[in-house]
Amino acid sequence: MSDTPPESAGSAEPAASPDFDAMARDIAEVPAVEVIVTVAVNLMSAAAVKLGLTEEGDQYKDLDEARKLVTALAGLLDASATEISSFHAAPLRDGLKSLQLAFREASIVPDEPGQGPGEKYTGPVYG
Repeated sequence: MSDTPPESAGSAEPAASPDFDAMARDIAEVPAVEVIVTVAVNLMSAAAVKLGLTEEGDQYKDLDEARKLVTALAGLLDASATEISSFHAAPLRDGLKSLQLAFREASIVPDEPGQGPGEKYTGPVYG
């Protein structure tokens, strides 16, 4: 006699459902600043990949996608500027500016100053 319930006999085991209560408790313990910084770093990393700034270079380069990611990063940093300290914000702003400059360099037809990705939040970015 098998211990397997009849409805699952002969089928693959379903993936264990996530414990959403445990996940909610875990995220509840993380300070908001840490969540904001983590999201910003993830946006920066994804934008760098889409700008072709990784070892793989042009393999994943997609300037349309990079524009969206850089704009989202700029919006996040603009919205959270008063919520996170300069200690956290300064390196993120530097990273954002570097990505904006890299975007400008990668573009065949560069945007006018103030029209590049995220520049509606940061103002014009110059080299």
